[in-house]
Amino acid sequence: MSEARIEISDLVVRYGDVPAVNGVSFTVAQGEHVTLLGPSGCGKTTTLRAIAGLEEPSGGSIRIDGTTVYSLAERRNVPAEKRGVSMVFQSYAVWPHMSVANNVAYGLRVRKLPKDEIAANVDRALGLVQMRDFADRSAALLSGGQQQRVALARAIAFSPTVLLFDEPLSNLDAKLRVEMRVELRELQRRLGVTSLYVTHDQEEALAISDRVVVMNVGGIEQLGTPEDIYNRPKTRFVADFVGSANLITGSVRNGTASPGPVQFDAAGGLALKAWAAHAPHGGETCVAVRTAYIDLSAGAVKGAPNSITGTIRQRLFHGDFIQYIVDWPAGQLTVRRPPTELFEEGSAITLSFAPEHCVLLEG
Repeated sequence: MSEARIEISDLVVRYGDVPAVNGVSFTVAQGEHVTLLGPSGCGKTTTLRAIAGLEEPSGGSIRIDGTTVYSLAERRNVPAEKRGVSMVFQSYAVWPHMSVANNVAYGLRVRKLPKDEIAANVDRALGLVQMRDFADRSAALLSGGQQQRVALARAIAFSPTVLLFDEPLSNLDAKLRVEMRVELRELQRRLGVTSLYVTHDQEEALAISDRVVVMNVGGIEQLGTPEDIYNRPKTRFVADFVGSANLITGSVRNGTASPGPVQFDAAGGLALKAWAAHAPHGGETCVAVRTAYIDLSAGAVKGAPNSITGTIRQRLFHGDFIQYIVDWPAGQLTVRRPPTELFEEGSAITLSFAPEHCVLLEG
């Protein structure tokens, strides 16, 4: 990983006696796009606001581009306007009485840049977000997606060291949110800007991030690439919150000294072949199997590991996929298959899944 632009160490933010953020540590590398993901109240927005200088921490340290902007030990707290960061808010914060160009120019004028430099930066920023033709239009006449582009142009106009996003797409409709997500990721890559993004939308986080920080009750549950978070969840919370997974309870037959394949005994006398990304200690009680990684067959599947018979209890059509509720010896499983794979309710099937997709969760 290249040199870190954001370094968070043991960050604590309290509201009275209640810790909203409790000992969080992570880094964001030069040009990296990292997302803080978690449910409401997990501390992700508070962490972002502390980095921006909008919340005063109670402990730990924050470094931006090699400079300490907050440290309890050093009694240092650099004001927000001197941290070299720019923030895009959920509410856009676009001034309706100003033109698009004047909205983008506002921050540059506050910094008292020369007029020709302001004009050049405004033109460059509007070009990057494909809003150059709207420069003279009143911001009050823009759609939600256009206002979000203006807010983004304003944020990048003065070439900040770090770009912070606080759920910037949550006010858009579903189709526009998907389109803006692609544009936002492409723009971040073209600019090579270091960015930290907050969202509660796990699909959004997986789609646009280099790495994801999954947060829960003020702490970090797991940090890794989107593929690691999805395919190798460490805890029940991550497996359940990110994507759709079946949580199967039971016990590890034997602990091992290193990561790798393990035997997992589930209810109904099932002996499953699972995979442990950590060295199992024998006290683990749960494996996770993603709903999309389970195959269904009308007949027996010879030689397939974790091949078990079951019965289709319910079939739900979702357009891009069909969701099946399957009765099997350990209770019920949820399975998602392409709409081309049709099984009737009440029919007997064989379900199977690879050991590497049956992930042993840490205690």
